[in-house]
Amino acid sequence: MGQALGCYQVEESNVAIKQYFGKFEEILEPGCHCLPWCLGYRIAGELSLRVQQLEVRCETKTKDHAFVTVVASVQYRALADKASDAFYRLSNTRGQIQSYVFDVIRASVPKLELDAVLEQKNDIAKSVEEELEKAMSTYGYQIVQTLIVDIEPDTNVKRAMNEINAAARLRVAANEKGEAEKILQIKKAEGEAESKYLSGLGMARQRRAIVDGLRDGVLAFSENVTGTRTKDVMEMVLMTQYFDTMKEIGESSRSSTVFIPHGPGAVKDIATQIRDGLLQGNASQNLIQEL
Repeated sequence: MGQALGCYQVEESNVAIKQYFGKFEEILEPGCHCLPWCLGYRIAGELSLRVQQLEVRCETKTKDHAFVTVVASVQYRALADKASDAFYRLSNTRGQIQSYVFDVIRASVPKLELDAVLEQKNDIAKSVEEELEKAMSTYGYQIVQTLIVDIEPDTNVKRAMNEINAAARLRVAANEKGEAEKILQIKKAEGEAESKYLSGLGMARQRRAIVDGLRDGVLAFSENVTGTRTKDVMEMVLMTQYFDTMKEIGESSRSSTVFIPHGPGAVKDIATQIRDGLLQGNASQNLIQEL
């Protein structure tokens, strides 16, 4: 309707290409324009000045023969002052940009190993952007930004990388577990050694106390009862303790059956063995104190 009346409206963020009998005349800015079609003027088309985005997926091979898919995102827009170049010189803008992205990626990635590709994706994006800017500026387009949004290794490559990573973590975990067990064993050994030392020290003190008590008892009995020898008193005290011990074993609910030689001759032997054991315990206590 507008063109029939000789008027044409251009929307915001767009420009229109005006022709005169098929020849480029001028660029029409947003607004309403007079267009006398009967005199040979017409609108060839419109061109958007908005930023557009193109996602390109490019499969290539790295230096260490690993196949990867590089996903690049290119943001571009047409320049208002070069709208005629953008409209007339390119018939497939997106296909042209995609071709340049393929060319740069397939020239850069095969020079790098897979780990380097993953680490240097910003450098790859910069190379793509520089090449696109140089090529597309002559066609009236500006490259706003180029991003490498993803690098996808082949499925088998990803599985192998995960297995390598898992093996490395298991190796570290095994080392840490070994160190922890080593520390536990050391601490356990130190604790057992300290426990045995304290147990031996307590046993020696116990024997020393028993010897001291027996000595005091023998001396007191010898002083109060005349005509008794120290040896006789000692044997009597030892036998009394022996029978007390037997009584405690019999009364204990957790005691088991104990078979010991018992008779007139065995009593003397038992007394001799107890006396020798106490003397040896006293000698051990003295040796520990000297050490």
